[in-house]
Order: sequence, then structure tokens, then C-alpha cells
Amino acid sequence: MTRIALFQSNTGIDPAANAAALVKAIGEAAGGGAAMLFTPEMSGLLDRDSHRASANLRTEEEDMVLAACREAAREHGIWVHLGSLAVLVEDGKVANRGLLIDRTGKIQARYDKIHLFDVDLPTGESWRESAVYRAGEKAVVVNGTPVGKLGLTICYDLRFPLLFARIAEADADVIAVPAAFTVPTGKAHWHTLLRARAIEAGLFVVAAAQVGHHEDGRNTFGHSLVIDPWGEVLLDMGEEPGVGFAEIALTRISEVRSRIPALNHRRPIADVVSQ
Repeated sequence: MTRIALFQSNTGIDPAANAAALVKAIGEAAGGGAAMLFTPEMSGLLDRDSHRASANLRTEEEDMVLAACREAAREHGIWVHLGSLAVLVEDGKVANRGLLIDRTGKIQARYDKIHLFDVDLPTGESWRESAVYRAGEKAVVVNGTPVGKLGLTICYDLRFPLLFARIAEADADVIAVPAAFTVPTGKAHWHTLLRARAIEAGLFVVAAAQVGHHEDGRNTFGHSLVIDPWGEVLLDMGEEPGVGFAEIALTRISEVRSRIPALNHRRPIADVVSQ
């Protein structure tokens, strides 16, 4: 069994305050015996005011939140999956980037969100991630973590099962799905989609989420989840910020896949015939 922790955060518009909250969560996770902490999407800054947010954007090398988390991981001897940070990249755009930090504070992997969320919601909310963010191009699976082989995704990626299939085919044991789901879409789809992805891939899904009413005016759904390969919910953190814990046993993967070996039965589909 491996003990993991999730930080369900209410990230705001001040990177220094967000860094302090993350450092505190890293200490709580380590103190609770976790080998690894998972944090949500946009753990360092959540601000839909683009002008105000742009003043706080930094390159990876200059990001104070990342530096603080690397130091805290080293101090406490714990792995940290920073679900994502907004970091400046070469072409003048921003990457929505997940970062995996080992117990020495070294960055072991990076993943840039592939699928960008552009939508007008019935609530009147409008999101245009592609106006600011540069999409990633490659799926990422990381070997040698405390949870075995870890696949990295971010939020809206959840709606694209082919990405999860590719990660499963790369022999991942766990897929991280850090998120900042809106309340309407969270109520409708969050639990269903995460359980479906875990069942389809036959592995664990760990989804650390933003929660509550944020300084920039948005509301996020919360309900950070850990789901096993059978689709059973091992942890649901509800609607309050904080650190939660779960135990995962990777032997569960082979048990479930021996009962329903769907991954072994996949066949390429070359064409669709319209009649």
C-alpha cells in the first residue's frame, strides 16, 4: 500500500499567498505519512482578469511558487505533483504546465495541457484558453514515482478518452487529473467521467481539484477524488479546502484487469462505413 495526499485548494490572485498555502499542504502531507502530494490545476495563480494575471506570470526558472514547492519537497522528503502552473514560454504565450517534483526537489517531468477549453456556458461564463495558452503536443508517463508509472493530464483532457487509452497502453499505473472544474459541469460530469476513465484504463485516477468561491469571482466544484481500477471511489473530499489522504495498492490493477482484460482486447479500427 502507498499512502498519497491530495490538496484541495481555493487558489487566489496572489502567488505569494498561494505558495504559502502549498508549502503548508506539503508539510501536512509529509506529516501524515504520504509519499506523494497531488495539487490542482492552476495551483500558483487563479485569476480570470488577464491584465492583472499577466503581471504575475513568470518563466519556470523565475516562478516563486515552483521554487517554494521544490524547496518544501526537499525539506520534507516528499514527491509533489504540482497539478499545473501558468508559466511563460518562448513564443510569448503561456503553458498550462504540470510539474512533477521528487523528494530531493528536482523536477522529474513536465506536461503541458493538450486540450484547451474554449466555450460559452449557459450561465454567461465564457472561457477562451486558446487566446492565452499554447497547447501541449505529447502525452507523458513518468517511471519510478512512489505510485509506480504516473500518467499526467490536466482538467479538460478528461473529456478525451483516447489520451487516457494511450497512457494506459504505455503501462501507467496511475493517471493524475488536476482540475479547476466549474460548478455546473462538475455537478453534471465530474464523478461520471473520472470513474469512466479509471474503468476504461483499468488503473487508478487521482484528481486534485480547486474548490469554492475564488478571489477572481469564479466558483469551482471541488470533490477531489481517488478512484481505483474498478471505479470505486476511495476518497471524495467534498466541498471544503484541505489535505486528504488515501491508500492505493497497485496489485489492485492486475486483479481488475484479470477480470475484465479490455486493454488486451482492443483492436485497431481502420475506417467507419456510412450506409
